[in-house]
Parts: sequence; C-alpha cells; structure tokens
Amino acid sequence: MDGVTVIDHPLIQHKLTIMRKKDTSTAGFRRLLREISTLLCYEVTRDLEMTHERIETPITEMDAPVLAGKKLVFVSILRAGNGLLEGMLELVPSARVAHIGLYRDHDTLEAIEYYFKAPEDITNRLVIVVDPMLATGNSSIAAIDKLKERGAQNIRFVCLLAAPEGVEAFQTAHPDVPVYTAAIDSHLNELGYIVPGLGDAGDRMYGTK
Repeated sequence: MDGVTVIDHPLIQHKLTIMRKKDTSTAGFRRLLREISTLLCYEVTRDLEMTHERIETPITEMDAPVLAGKKLVFVSILRAGNGLLEGMLELVPSARVAHIGLYRDHDTLEAIEYYFKAPEDITNRLVIVVDPMLATGNSSIAAIDKLKERGAQNIRFVCLLAAPEGVEAFQTAHPDVPVYTAAIDSHLNELGYIVPGLGDAGDRMYGTK
C-alpha cells in the first residue's frame, strides 16, 4: 500500500508472534511491546535530518554528525499508546511528549475524546503518533485531526498491527501522514477487532481483562 511501511525485521516479527499468543503473560506482553517499540522507533526515525558540529575526541578534532532541528514530539493515544511510548523514549529520551485520551464507543465504534495535552510549539517539529492498533482508524484519525488543529504539519503514525479497513480509512482522511506498522492483518470482525490480531492491546498490557 502506498504510504504504508511494513517493518518486517526478523526480531520484530518474532516478538510479535509471541505477543499474539493468548497465553503470553501480562508482564511478557508489556516487555515485548516496549522492545518492539524501540525497533519501530529506529525505523521511523531513519531519515531524520543531520548536521555536523566540531568536537574533540581523545585523539583529534573532527566534524561529527548530530541531529538537526528541534526535538521530536511523541504522541501517545491513551491508554495503549503508552506501551509504545515507553520504548521510544528509551531511544530518544529528550523527545517532547503529548497525550490524547480517546475511547471507542462500543455501539458506534466512533472515537470519543476525553483528554488532550501537547506542547505548544509543535508546528515545526516532527510529530510521531503511536497506538498499537490501527483497527477501524477512528481513534487515529481523530488524534491526527486534533494535532493538525494545534498546528502540527509533519506527522507520522506508528502502530504494531493494522487492518486493511483501518489503513484505507486513515489514508482517506490523512493522505499526507505516512503509516509505519509491523503487520497488516486480514480484516476486522463484527466487533471492530483485528483478525487474527492479538486481542485488546490495552487490556493485555495492564491485565484488565
């Protein structure tokens, strides 16, 4: 799919398989999500702009590469997005962080917002939105809508799993926002869950079901 990058690194695929297993423990699921998020972060930041600065090593002086521009903003779609956020912050600890609270109405499957907190100056920053699942796409679309209202212009979306229906809806709403995922599964079931999927990521992260 145009605009979608499936990150098929063997370590990611292996860890994802373990996460899919229904008997994987809450602690194991949480640990694997954090590990995968670090690997996903590595890929989504692969093309960050670089510049050089003059430094002195123990041997001599040199022009060494460093990141250019302002710090990144990671945006977690609560609550499950925090599982990806933690691993990404291990790789980029200086990143700014935003949170968007959304829950899915079980009857309409629409996203209902209950919380939004973001840095004021996101217009000129790379904004990376994280949520483990791109199912119907309603939550991610609503989150991107909110960020664009705040002024975000350079946005990327990272998820663990995606459904074709969610990808289509997301790209229709936000064709300018690239999607990075570890897998695109078969379809959504009648309840809006990804098949074969891995269940509800939030419940499996926090042991609430």
